[in-house]
Amino acid sequence: MKEEKNNESDKLMEKIVSLCKRRGFIFQGSEIYGGLAGTFDWGHFGVALKNNIKQNWWKKFVDSRRDMYGVDAAILMRQEVWQATGHVANFADPLDGKQFNTMLKTQVGAGEEAATSYLRPETAQGMFVNFKNTVDAFHPKLPFGMAQIGKAFRNEIAPRDFLFRQREFEQMEIEYFIRSEDWEKYFEYWKEEMLSWMEELGLDMAKVHELEVPDADRAHYSKRTIDFEFDFPFGRKELFGLAYRTDFDLSTHKLEYIDEDAGGKIVPHVIEPSMGVDRAVLALLVSSYTEDTKSDEVRGYLKFKPNIAPIICAVSPLLKNKSELVEYANLKVYAPLKAVFGRVAWDDNGNIGKRYRRQDEIGTPFCIVVDFDTLEDNTVTVRDRDTGEQERVKVSDLQDYIKERIS
Repeated sequence: MKEEKNNESDKLMEKIVSLCKRRGFIFQGSEIYGGLAGTFDWGHFGVALKNNIKQNWWKKFVDSRRDMYGVDAAILMRQEVWQATGHVANFADPLDGKQFNTMLKTQVGAGEEAATSYLRPETAQGMFVNFKNTVDAFHPKLPFGMAQIGKAFRNEIAPRDFLFRQREFEQMEIEYFIRSEDWEKYFEYWKEEMLSWMEELGLDMAKVHELEVPDADRAHYSKRTIDFEFDFPFGRKELFGLAYRTDFDLSTHKLEYIDEDAGGKIVPHVIEPSMGVDRAVLALLVSSYTEDTKSDEVRGYLKFKPNIAPIICAVSPLLKNKSELVEYANLKVYAPLKAVFGRVAWDDNGNIGKRYRRQDEIGTPFCIVVDFDTLEDNTVTVRDRDTGEQERVKVSDLQDYIKERIS
């Protein structure tokens, strides 16, 4: 029974990986030269999906709040940063009885003047070293946060499981600065905010689990950590994390905050919600991949929420060799929708059935077809991805029709 379940899980991952390549989401890095393990290149629809996730995250956690400040710190940092935080000494995995530091080292400068630097293994320190700059520029009151989306790099010994463990990946992180006595309140607050965002994104919440990380397994800077785990096809693994980093980082960098309310200098404590972009994409792909039977054929498709889908709708002329249909579809349907929504595709390749199948795999919620009736009554057929049902909609009502369904 267990072997049968493993086979089903392996098949699911194979289907997702194959779909991602076939439909232009994700490719193996350096593939034409044999590939480079732990690296992936993002195709047109993968970039769109990833950007939608990042924009959704930024809107919820930065733009809609009054207590959050964005930053985009340099990937290369002075080695003193990583020495101070313990990364140079401790950021390691066991390898054949010894510790292997997983930071990627590089040289900055030329010749004898070259200095050792590292590609950052996390985005957090870029925010901590800019704590004083942010305070001086914006004079925020506690509590407040700093948010960043950016690349991080780790020389993983054994990258595996598609996007799950890579050498180059992207993080969405917040460092939320608080008074020490408030840490438990804000820890619970951010736990609920993270769960809320996962649900908004469209993750299968039945596959999400909270793991209280025991003392022996927590990072040296953490007093409490929760891992949000997800039931991937290859097992239950860490998806996101929430850590109470105490005042470790600001104390390490000798940074303080003038607390005008308390009348003195303090070192704020930190709650850190950390979410990986790549793992979010993978969990969303697993959550969204659906199979059903249409016309006696098994149909595999991505059941994305309309606001997250890389393409909102696809526009097609019923026949590509009928100039009057092509002209109407292009000028009166496609162009206006493209101008408003951006994420609109033109698809006239193959017959209608093949177009539907292709758009279903991409995750496109709506397919709009211009046919000969359109020329008579200015209505089009709108086909729903999930149900396959079709309805006639006036061309003049299309924008409102779509806005209502993606809001």
